[in-house]
Amino acid sequence: MPAVAFHRNDSLPFLEAKRCMRSDLVYQKHFHEEYSIGLIDEGETNAWCDGTLLQVEAGRLISFPPMMMHACQPLTDMEWQYKMLYINTEWLQGLKQRELDQLYIPYLLEDGKNKACRLQINRTVDALISKGTPLEIETALIELVQALVSQNPSDLEHEPHGRQDQKYVNIIKEYLHEHFDENVTLEKLENEVGISRFHLVRLFKKWSHLPPHAYQILLRINHAKLELTKQRPISEIAAEVGFYDQSHFSRAFVKIVGATPQKYALSI
Repeated sequence: MPAVAFHRNDSLPFLEAKRCMRSDLVYQKHFHEEYSIGLIDEGETNAWCDGTLLQVEAGRLISFPPMMMHACQPLTDMEWQYKMLYINTEWLQGLKQRELDQLYIPYLLEDGKNKACRLQINRTVDALISKGTPLEIETALIELVQALVSQNPSDLEHEPHGRQDQKYVNIIKEYLHEHFDENVTLEKLENEVGISRFHLVRLFKKWSHLPPHAYQILLRINHAKLELTKQRPISEIAAEVGFYDQSHFSRAFVKIVGATPQKYALSI
C-alpha cells in the first residue's frame, strides 16, 4: 500500500478519502474548500488551526470548516498514520441550518462524540477502500455527519415514529426489492421518496433496524441462495446480483449465511 493514497467512487463525486502513513510529512499552512475531518490512527501531531495550537493524539478526530487555515506537524520519532475525508459543501446543503452551524464548529471533538464519530469515519473510509456500493459508502458518510451534528448520537435511535415516516420507509423497501441487483444510490432513493437523504437514512434505520445498503445486501444474498440451488457458477451469480467481484460476494454471504457460497451449494 502506498504511503499516501486517495480513494474515490465515480458515483460519489462529492467525497474523497485520504490515507497517510508517512511520518516525515509536514503540512504548511493551507486550507481546503471542502469540509474536512480527520482521524489520527497512530502517533501525535501539533495542529495549528487559525491561530490556535492543538496537540492531537492517536484515536482523536479533528475537523476543519471550509477555507479555515491550518497546518500540521507530526511529533518526531513516532509512527504516524491518519485518515481524512473531504466533503463537498454542496452535498451538505441537505442539512438543516442548525446542523450546518454545529458541523462548522472546528477543532477537536469531545470524548463521547469522538468515540461515535471514530467508528463512522472508519466505516466510511473502509467502504471506499474496499469498493463498497455507493449506497453503502454514502450511508456510512451520512451516519458520520449525523453523529457530528447531534448533541447526543444515541438520541437518533429514540426519535418518535410517525405514520408518514412508515410510508416513506415502505416506498424505499419496495424500490429496493424491485432494484436489489442494481447500483442504487441515495440520490435515486431521495428522488423516489421526496425527502432528503439525511432524513431518509435516519428513518429507514429506525424502522428497519438496518441502513438501506444492508437491507439491499440481504435481498441480494437471499436471491443468490435460490440461484445456488440450481448449481450455477458462483461468479455468474455474484455478478448477477450486483456484487463487485466474487470475493466481495463471498464475504457478504458468509456474514449472513454462515458458510461460503461454495459450501452452501455443495450442501444441497
